[in-house]
Amino acid sequence: MRFGPKSPSRRQAAEAFDIAAVTTTERPRIQTGVVLTGMALLALFATLVSLNGWRIGTLFGIGAVMGLVLYHAAFGFTSAYRRMIVLRDVSGVRAQLLMLAVATVLFAPALAEGEVFGRAVGGAVAPVGVQVAVGAFLFGLGMPLGGGCGSGTLFTVGGGSTRMLVTLAAFIAGSFWASLHMEWWVGTLRVPGIALGQEIGWSATLIGQLAVLLALSELLRRWGRPADLSPGWPTWQRLLTGSWPLVWGALALAVLNWLSLVVAGYPWSITWAFTLTGAKIAQVAGWDPAGVWFWTGGFTERALANPILTDDTFVMDVGIVLGALIAAGLAGRFAPTVRIPLRSVIAAALVGTWIGVKLRPAFGLANETA
Repeated sequence: MRFGPKSPSRRQAAEAFDIAAVTTTERPRIQTGVVLTGMALLALFATLVSLNGWRIGTLFGIGAVMGLVLYHAAFGFTSAYRRMIVLRDVSGVRAQLLMLAVATVLFAPALAEGEVFGRAVGGAVAPVGVQVAVGAFLFGLGMPLGGGCGSGTLFTVGGGSTRMLVTLAAFIAGSFWASLHMEWWVGTLRVPGIALGQEIGWSATLIGQLAVLLALSELLRRWGRPADLSPGWPTWQRLLTGSWPLVWGALALAVLNWLSLVVAGYPWSITWAFTLTGAKIAQVAGWDPAGVWFWTGGFTERALANPILTDDTFVMDVGIVLGALIAAGLAGRFAPTVRIPLRSVIAAALVGTWIGVKLRPAFGLANETA
């Protein structure tokens, strides 16, 4: 005979573990102080960043809007797959497929021409091999344990999650650590990156990719639990305070990614900034990058030598955090917890480090060729 509370079911455990914000039908009470603080920080940082030119200032603004969208739509990449596997809830993954489909339609003409509005653009193409397979697999193991991927970590930190702040710090440390032995990973078996648009033509690639995404979405619809993906009618109150349907988030993120491509010249990236931040902190502590393969020559050496506020990815990541902070205040859900169980802190630190270490060999979302 069993006494005490019943163990949670798989569904209850998944729902309790999910980092996504809880949808509510109640009218949210806007936290004015949080919103004003977020806007003040946003204005201050925008002023500092804009000293380096309109381009990076615009990217910071795009990042801030991304943070608001990610929070209001609770658009978690990792959580969507967790819910699909545990609960057969495929709504999150199908929303991701919609986002990819819209982004494909927007990106293909731009990449085919090689420019948009007179500005050169290019895709993020990286080699495929052992390092990507191993890094991606182990990264996938770590993300659910850590509570989120790169974007999920950033928007939940902005939303007031102190536990995820520990994960982010460990993420940064682990990502930098991995950069120190990237030369070994690059020496493993791999094949050069392939851009299908250049191999078979952009029109054929566009049609083929849309067909694959549509087929995957239909298969998931048939296999998963019934779910309503209709976006509903937007209202100013819902746009401002959340929560948003996943479809809104998918469409907004696809357009924002395209804007990032136009302004930056390459697609949206996140985790490169974690590696760079770790290296900058290590430099302050006395670390010398001389002789370290990853930090010698090319893009990485220039990024390390330049002020961090001139780095596109870092600036956009800060924008995501501040945008999510404002969104949390508008939703009335900014409530950071100061006291975190020691076991939870240790787990967040270990898993965050694990994710960071395995991220760099898999190239993460960084654009090494930028």
